[in-house]
Parts: sequence; C-alpha cells; structure tokens
Amino acid sequence: VAGPRGPPPPPRPRPPPPPPPAGGGGARRPPPPPAATFVEQLTTWAGEGADGTGDFFGTFAADGPESLRAELDGAAAGATAAVVELRDWMRDVYAPAVADAPDPVGRERYARWSRYFNGTDLDLDEAYAYGWSEYHRLLAEMKEEAAKILPGDPNPWDALRHLDEHGTHIDGVDEVRAWLQGLMDEAIENLDGTHFELAERVKRVESMIAPAGGAAAPYYTNPSEDFSRPGRTWLPTMGQTRFPVYDLVSTWYHEGVPGHHLQLAQWTHVADQLSRYQASVGLVSANAEGWALYAERLMDELGYLKDAEQRLGYLDCQMMRAARVIVDIGMHLGLEIPADSPFHPGERWTVDLAQEFFGLHSGRPAEFIESELTRYLSMPGQAIGYKLGERAWLLGRDNARAAHGESFDLKAWHMAALSQGSLGLDDLVDELSKL
Repeated sequence: VAGPRGPPPPPRPRPPPPPPPAGGGGARRPPPPPAATFVEQLTTWAGEGADGTGDFFGTFAADGPESLRAELDGAAAGATAAVVELRDWMRDVYAPAVADAPDPVGRERYARWSRYFNGTDLDLDEAYAYGWSEYHRLLAEMKEEAAKILPGDPNPWDALRHLDEHGTHIDGVDEVRAWLQGLMDEAIENLDGTHFELAERVKRVESMIAPAGGAAAPYYTNPSEDFSRPGRTWLPTMGQTRFPVYDLVSTWYHEGVPGHHLQLAQWTHVADQLSRYQASVGLVSANAEGWALYAERLMDELGYLKDAEQRLGYLDCQMMRAARVIVDIGMHLGLEIPADSPFHPGERWTVDLAQEFFGLHSGRPAEFIESELTRYLSMPGQAIGYKLGERAWLLGRDNARAAHGESFDLKAWHMAALSQGSLGLDDLVDELSKL
C-alpha cells in the first residue's frame, strides 16, 4: 500500500536530550517522545517557542473586557508562571527519571488504562480482531470510492493524494473557518426537528482556529455551564493555507454537529437532571468519541456525504480509527500481526512498525502521524474508544430498534440517548437498548 502524500515517515528518532539544569549534572539520556513533546508544548504555551508565538494565556486574556484588564493580565501571568514551573520539572526531574522506561506499557497496565478510558473491561484480543475486521471492510469500500476518482484500480491513498492537488479545497485560514461554520450551521438547520429536537442555546456553536502548541488533530471545547461561552470547534492549521474539503467534512460532523457539540452541549443543557459527575467530570472518553464517530456514520446514512471525494475522506477517517485499534492494542501488548494482513504478517508489533503501518493507511501528513503515535504512547487505551465506542452506540440503537419494531422513533431515541450523561461502554449499551 502506498503511503499518504509520499513515502511513510522514517522510524521515530529519539529527540536530543535537554540541557542539564543549572548547577551541572552532566549528560543524560534523551527523554521518551511523549515527555519531550509535552516539554515542547509547555515551552510554546509559556511564550518561549521556537516559532516566536506570543504568550498563550496572555493572548486569551487580551480578548477580555478592559474593565477587567488588570485582573486578567495578572491571571495570565500567573498561569504562564505555573506552566514554566511545570515545564522545568518535566524537563529536569521527570524526563530523566523515565528515560529508560519502555514505550509500550504491557498487557496488565494497558488493561487498567483501557478500563479508565472505555468504562468496561474489554476482551483486548477480541477488540484487536475487531479492528482487523473493520480494516478489511473499510479497505474494500475505500477502493470502490477511489475508482470513482481515478480510473482503473487505484490505491485509495493515491486517490487522496490526487485530491490534495486536484480536489475541491478552501483557500485561506479565515475562509476555511467561515466555511466550517457554515457546515455546522447547515447541519443544525437540517437536522433540528427531523433527527434531533434541539434547545435554542444548544444550536449555538463557533468555528475557531486553534492556537499553536497543541496537537495536530482538530478538537472541540464544551460550552460553559450557563452557555455564555458557546461550544467551539478548533482547527489546527499547522501552517497550511490550503485545505482540501475531503479532509474536513466528516471531521466537522465528528467535532461539531451532530458530533461532540450536540452530545456535550446537550449534557450541559440537561445538567440539572444529571449529577455533576454525569454531566462533566465523569466523562468516559469512549462514550463521547463513540458518539462522534456514530455521528459521522449517521451523516453518511442520511446522504450528507455528497460525492466520492467526501465519502473517501469519511472512509479514510474510519480507517484511521480502525488502525488505532490495531496499532494501539498491538503495539502495547506486543501482539502478532495476522497472517492475512498485507503488512508484515506474522511479525510482532513494535513502535516503529506501528508508525509505518499508520503512515501507510492514513491520508494524513507525516507530522500528524508523528503526533498520533506520541498520543498513543502517552494515553494507552484511549484511541481505541472511537471505534469500540461507535460499535456500542450502533449496538444500542439496533437493540432499541428491534425492541420497538416499526414504532421505533430515531429522533426520540437520539434525544433520550444524548440526555443520559456519561456512561461506560458496558452501561451505555444496556441503557441505549432500553430507550
């Protein structure tokens, strides 16, 4: 399989060691990539990044009212000082202490992290096999859509590279922000009253451009409890000014509407009917990410992915989530690659093989892939929750539909499901099946 936008990235190099703290201490081993990445992020947020970006917290405070200027500036300065203190501790104390620690965590520790992020005790070998079954299903679908873009029997990622150059795209950072806002506004207008019943304050969501210093992937932030600050989607531009549409449509159905925004804003809207744990601090990652991936599939089911470009982009996003199940479990547990895999059959996963596999099966640039592998090493068991969470949401819907028969009301089911608050995957399937 050809790599995305060129050859796959090389094996992950260890970053150079940070300088010793004041007072000496001599040379030290380089820190693991997750620790080094976090130090780099904290340095950027402190306003000391190599890209010359300004003070992260001061930038946010600058948008506040002048009547609170002194208080806001003081709070921003305090936050920056705390980040610098944390950065120095991570660099000088934590990173040297874990320099010899292996990147994969092993089955026992992985099972504990998986329980935390997924809210259930998964059969990890079954989940690994499910990831491979989804891989084969999605690859077949991707080949069908790719053939509509390039003649013959193209590799799907060749078709995506073709779309990078010749597909529909948006030019300009301000322009892409406005376009994404329009995409969410359209989804709210079309889905409200048909597949959802939305409160007025839930309908407000803002598209934003992400500040420097975070991950390469888009993300969402919740509204405040009183909705004075709306829910927001964030696009990291990574220096780009040209944005292919295939890479954005289903992603914004995931991050915005009907994905994260409808679920998390609805939890905030019905917070008086839930415990604070259910509505906020008890968030189970696989519940929220599973809903957002279900939301992408729902929009495909409803016909909102209008052409081969958008469908191939959607399937590429689905493939990325299947690949996460494969490499996250496989890498941390050191599992064997199946005999029917087109990639290194019979070998056991390593970090370098995981990066190579992900690069070969994702229409994402090398810096995104590097960021993803660092994320998997930093948060074992989190990345599998997208696909396994989607499976739980689909199973709950199928069970409810089977129980109700022809009287099943998808709109009513959606709103009842979105008003449950956070549940682990085991409880989630039980509750969704009863709605």
